[in-house]
Amino acid sequence: MKRLKALCSGVAAATLAAAGLAAAATLGTGQASGAETSAAALGNNWYAAAPYLMPRDNNPPDAGAIMDATGLKAFQLAFILAPNGGGCSPTWDGTAAVSSDTAVASVISGIRAKGGDVSVSIGGYGGTKLGQACSTSAATAAAYQQVITKYQLKAIDFDLEEPEYENATAISHEIGAAKILQQNNPGLYVSVTTAGTADGTGWFGKQMLNEAKAQGFTPNNFSIMPFDGGFNGAAAQTSALTNFNAILQTTFGWNAATAYAHEGFSGMNGRSDTGEYFRQADFQTVLDYATGHGMGRFTFWSLNRDRQCTPPDNGTTSGVCSSVAQTPWEFAKFSVKFAGATPPTNPPTTPPTTPPTNPPGQCTVAAWSSTAIYVNTNEVSHNGHKWKAKWWTQNEEPGTTGEWGVWVDEGAC
Repeated sequence: MKRLKALCSGVAAATLAAAGLAAAATLGTGQASGAETSAAALGNNWYAAAPYLMPRDNNPPDAGAIMDATGLKAFQLAFILAPNGGGCSPTWDGTAAVSSDTAVASVISGIRAKGGDVSVSIGGYGGTKLGQACSTSAATAAAYQQVITKYQLKAIDFDLEEPEYENATAISHEIGAAKILQQNNPGLYVSVTTAGTADGTGWFGKQMLNEAKAQGFTPNNFSIMPFDGGFNGAAAQTSALTNFNAILQTTFGWNAATAYAHEGFSGMNGRSDTGEYFRQADFQTVLDYATGHGMGRFTFWSLNRDRQCTPPDNGTTSGVCSSVAQTPWEFAKFSVKFAGATPPTNPPTTPPTTPPTNPPGQCTVAAWSSTAIYVNTNEVSHNGHKWKAKWWTQNEEPGTTGEWGVWVDEGAC
């Protein structure tokens, strides 16, 4: 099982700033802007519906444009990791220290200036997690508290998946940290997201639930990600959600209604990493299931992908478009509906930032070789595209390991 929330290619500071709002420019940047523009008084229904957005990678869209077009009010910003060089301090994507961040703070300020708010997601697929790097639950919690304090967060998401959730000590640190944060920040909305399987969740997911029970920790919800595991369409996803509900009942002694109130869905819009397809009709079916059963959360990965590729079905998974025919931010409207709001019928006509077209081209960097060894930041050309390695690799063909594999697609040459 692969979880598709890994880190992709970085963007320039100017591009990241564009992911914020024009209003953010009048508020300034830096920690002060993030602190002075306090979180809006949103209900938990919005944090439960917040889709994921990478503010530093994958051609970040303009959050303000999404808000205007859909009525969306909350965003799930991803991801907080341990530093790539080691240590127990929070960073964005393992590279940008939270303590000195100004760019993401500006994005948050812009969202709040329009009456919205953010949750921040920690973990994801790939990179070193703080639960792995920190020595205790208390140390892990202290690192996350820096994020909560800097950005005045009212919500946080623990995205616990491969490879971290295979490490019992790391998961103990994460669950223990979540419990400490919940106690030290009254009213904090806490979601826990993990891999989904046809049975609901796998062995490691069940062990994570057992750890939460052992520590006496109950978040607002436990969410599964029913994709990248042989799912194709809504029927397989709702079946997994039904099975996961039974696991929650058995683990915590809840009845079905209580389990559904603590259960969440985290989907993937369009084409998944393994070639599954989840179109608008599938999202509607799962939304109907979620609202009909009183589920606690409905979200998806990601807003960076909530726009049409060129061509619409390009036969591959992209971090910047959905690979299905759609109008801009169409999948975000399902989140708005889950929050109990109605998307506007006449949204602004200003076109959003669109992903680049990727026609074949002539590459100037060296061609990929199956026998060569590549390390972080090495670039190669393959099939008309330029690719950058995220870590050590050999004999992993670019374009075959998925968006969240070792190779980042930097576009056509």
